Amino acid sequence: MKYLIKKICTLIITLLVISLLSFLAFQVIPGDAALSRLGTGATEQKRENLRREMGLDRPMLERYGSWLKGFLQGDMGESYTYSIPVSGLIREKLPVTLAIAGMAFVWMLAVSIPLGLLAGKFAGRLPDRILTVLNQLVMSVPGFFMGILITCLFGLALHWFTPGGYVSYQEGWGPFLGYLIFPSVSIALPKCAMGVKLLRSSVIGELNQDYVRTAYSRGNSQRQALFGHVLKNSLLPVLTFWALAIADIVASSVILEQVFTIPGMGTLLVQSISNRDYPVVQAVIVLVAGLTVVINFLVDVLYGVIDPRVNLH
Repeated sequence: MKYLIKKICTLIITLLVISLLSFLAFQVIPGDAALSRLGTGATEQKRENLRREMGLDRPMLERYGSWLKGFLQGDMGESYTYSIPVSGLIREKLPVTLAIAGMAFVWMLAVSIPLGLLAGKFAGRLPDRILTVLNQLVMSVPGFFMGILITCLFGLALHWFTPGGYVSYQEGWGPFLGYLIFPSVSIALPKCAMGVKLLRSSVIGELNQDYVRTAYSRGNSQRQALFGHVLKNSLLPVLTFWALAIADIVASSVILEQVFTIPGMGTLLVQSISNRDYPVVQAVIVLVAGLTVVINFLVDVLYGVIDPRVNLH
């Protein structure tokens, strides 16, 4: 229980620090938000009036407290570019990015777990050598370049999908998810390769443990020992990688959305940075960073569920 309370306190402090640093970063960046919103043709009086309306004339910490209170209540401010609530923009774009990230994570698990077990089981033999070569090839290709290659091969050459032919989830979840298959595969492939490599090493180490020999002596087949004992213990060292991979997957979607012309959070972030739309940029960064911290917190808690040897007292 003490372990859980400590982790929860750490989670809350970390989230507060992230929000504070994110807020302060955009307060010290050169530039006038009021000028950015009104344009260079506005008079000084209009800029001062807008600054008061936006609360920019108040002390920085007071503004942070007000922003944080609003953020926790779902009020993320108003976009300078679109003059609409930031929360509305994020609600529109967030399902797109979450769908890409979720599909990429499923691909990663679906590929890395069986192939990692296969490589570990046949360590040093032909299947392991083939997977090792493929892993090295995939890991050497950056995610954005993987997206370009997949677009050229499967989109332009084989016509398996139409590059730029994005269909919104509001028009139909089937076509929407169908278009996201190739972007999600582009994101997942490098993570799959690393996952296979880590799980292979973990499986090889676990296969040499005494409990595996005990399982064989009790009449368990190799398959039963592998899936019933080795897999569970092998996953623990890989969990941290998967937790970090989720954050990397979300970050990778920023670039991949540009490659596949998908209007998600990544596209919104890039456009907002170009337009100096700080409320949108700030909200997106806090949400993505907060998601990463929460996922790592959940992984820490799940350690005790997966492996009772972890001391949670």
